[in-house]
Amino acid sequence: MPSLPISFLSDFGHTDEFVGVVHGVIERIAPGTRVIDVTHGVRRGDIRAGALALLRAVQYLPIGVVLAVVDPGVGTGRRAIAAATGRGFFVGPDNGLLAPAVAMTGGAERVVSLEAPAFRLPGAGSTFDGRDVFAPAAAVLAAGEAGLDDLGPEVDPGSVMPLLLPLVESAGGKVSGEVWWIDAYGNAQTNVSPADLESAGMRSGSTVLLRVGAVEHEVMWASGYGAGTDPVVHCDSHGLMAIAVPGGRADETLHLHEGLSVGFRSPR
Repeated sequence: MPSLPISFLSDFGHTDEFVGVVHGVIERIAPGTRVIDVTHGVRRGDIRAGALALLRAVQYLPIGVVLAVVDPGVGTGRRAIAAATGRGFFVGPDNGLLAPAVAMTGGAERVVSLEAPAFRLPGAGSTFDGRDVFAPAAAVLAAGEAGLDDLGPEVDPGSVMPLLLPLVESAGGKVSGEVWWIDAYGNAQTNVSPADLESAGMRSGSTVLLRVGAVEHEVMWASGYGAGTDPVVHCDSHGLMAIAVPGGRADETLHLHEGLSVGFRSPR
């Protein structure tokens, strides 16, 4: 029976050998296992950015094993976990990284702490759990060579570290949220949905007042990037409102960054 695919996300980048080493560990334990590199460009140690990237991607990944490693707490007392869900397994640090994507798939059915020595690589240090702990666990789960019970003791799913994400606020015809993500093109995804704007009386194809920090800009709610050079807001491929500048970078034009407060309202 072929192995399940492993979808691999990390903040390792491609300058060092880390991504290749994890691939190598998986191949040695479960030869022929397909590994899908979701991204390794998460900012180093940025758990929230990694969690949001995984959340955006998870519904498009095949059923199998998700291996996610953004782990600034490596070498400390934080747990290493594996969770079973309706769409397969999630393997990674218990620091909030996995929580939004696991919730998206319907929640964890079971969670174990990765403690079994038989499924860890011996290492001289404790700073590369991606290689020594997470990759072996993902490989044996993908190949069916071990189950959750073999990897360590079961833990209460309710004890797994959540990731608290800000909620959208709506009152008096105004919608407030924040920038969640700046992509490689400079487009800024927010946590605001089209339904949030519609509930406050705004409509696609109309003018919207976009607040960036304390400054308001009159922009069009467009169906896409469009033409011209003026900033627009639109529903992006993940179903959330994004800010873009056709042919340019919204982050540079409007001084946007992740975590920045943004707001939307209809012109008076």
